[in-house]
Amino acid sequence: MDTRNPGRTMLDIPSRVRVHVETLLAAQNDMGVCDAFEQYAPVGKPDTMNAPHPPKVAGIDSTVPPPAHTVAPVPTTPGTPGAPAVDPSNAPGALLQDRLAGWVSDLTTLHELTERLARTDALGDALQELLRAGSALVGARRGLVVLEPADGLGPETTIGLGLARADLGHIETVPRSAMSYGQILDGLPGGDGEIAQPDLLSEDGLDPRHREVAARLGYAASYALPLCTGTAGRLGAAVWLYDEPAEPSERRRHLIGLYTAYATEHLARLLEVERTRAAMRTMAEELLPARLPRVPGVQLAARHRTGPRGGGDWFDALPLPDAALGLAVGSVTGSGPSAVAAMGRLRASLRAYAVMEGEDPVAVLSDLELLLRLTEPARSATALFAYCEPALRKITLAGAGHTPPLLIGERRTEFVETSVSAPLGMLACWEAPSVELTAEAGETVLLYTDGLLHRTGDPTDRAFARLHSAAAGVPRAVRHDPDAVVDHVLRTVLPGGLDQADSAEDVVLLAARFA
Repeated sequence: MDTRNPGRTMLDIPSRVRVHVETLLAAQNDMGVCDAFEQYAPVGKPDTMNAPHPPKVAGIDSTVPPPAHTVAPVPTTPGTPGAPAVDPSNAPGALLQDRLAGWVSDLTTLHELTERLARTDALGDALQELLRAGSALVGARRGLVVLEPADGLGPETTIGLGLARADLGHIETVPRSAMSYGQILDGLPGGDGEIAQPDLLSEDGLDPRHREVAARLGYAASYALPLCTGTAGRLGAAVWLYDEPAEPSERRRHLIGLYTAYATEHLARLLEVERTRAAMRTMAEELLPARLPRVPGVQLAARHRTGPRGGGDWFDALPLPDAALGLAVGSVTGSGPSAVAAMGRLRASLRAYAVMEGEDPVAVLSDLELLLRLTEPARSATALFAYCEPALRKITLAGAGHTPPLLIGERRTEFVETSVSAPLGMLACWEAPSVELTAEAGETVLLYTDGLLHRTGDPTDRAFARLHSAAAGVPRAVRHDPDAVVDHVLRTVLPGGLDQADSAEDVVLLAARFA
């Protein structure tokens, strides 16, 4: 049976569920489905179930098309003019069909919305999906979610739906205790559950600033829910704003409550992932130079992008005796805390070896290879070390399985020819000849890790060509500034935010411009 009942209001999400009367009657007789109905919507209130209750929201079409699975009410009084004769015994079955169809429709709606939420793997995306789904469930057009974990470990953020950044700024000027989300976050009386304000402007005692902001932004009612879990505690609060005096019906409150309970658990998981990523980024950054040294005759610049799990790419620049300068880049295999820790140990060891015998880069890498083989036998690494004499613009370098440096100047842009050698830890005894080069005044030597090439997604030869083209295309006006050079190369090789996107590949660039 597929008739419609205009009197029943469903969510504005199309349902694909159809229910047959014969199946329902069989379920009623054999499975006791009426008991389930009594839990969701009491049978003794058919008028409440079927009465229309469109949301009163300005700017939103409150006319929701009736679902295809809802049947028209069956006349119970035979002989009504113009009405067909109906066996009164069929009326309970039609009513049962209507209620079960509504129940299945709501479950289908929740299933679709939770599936969409489950596909989000970033905290910001999940918060936006929570707002969008919630606005459909409660019948509001705008809203905001305030993430403020009760444990104080962060992160804290405010995200709006249909609200510009300036709008959020206006809302934040309202005293926190006067806002429903503030009552929830601060644990004020009444803030442990839903807070419905169906007609804000007519409320007695409404904060004058809140009244002013509501009038400015054009909202007249709000509905707020806490975001809490049993294990993580309070994470924040979500608020939906109505353009006119309104509040969600009992059925809509039930649905948004179920959805929010699931969404909060999902947010708690993503919050832990975000905290772990932030901790890994912090640890990796702390193991790298906080600032680059100032050495006469050379200008330095560096960029480091790490993946969400933390990787083993690193760089270093340290002054050496006799006004020399040591430059190093490298990459440790693996990712996560163990790779970051191995990177820190390797970088610290290289600094010690560079101070003792930095004028011989081959000896520095040989010592590093021996240390790696003895202390980390299951790990390998690539490294490049350059001993620079800024006064002479002379560079002596050696590489172990590392990508060749790039020389960028007014009259040439070329890769430095280095000897082919295996990464550290791959051979019983590592040794490779060093190479020497002399930079011209104003030229920049660019050292980088292979993560820069891998993030492009191109084959190796094409990635090298892209890097060479980016370096050759550095505008003449900024070639004197190594910071501008590395930024240009990074944006050109990894356009469209690829340098900032989550990736399993770390990226390191270290530039040295010789005067």
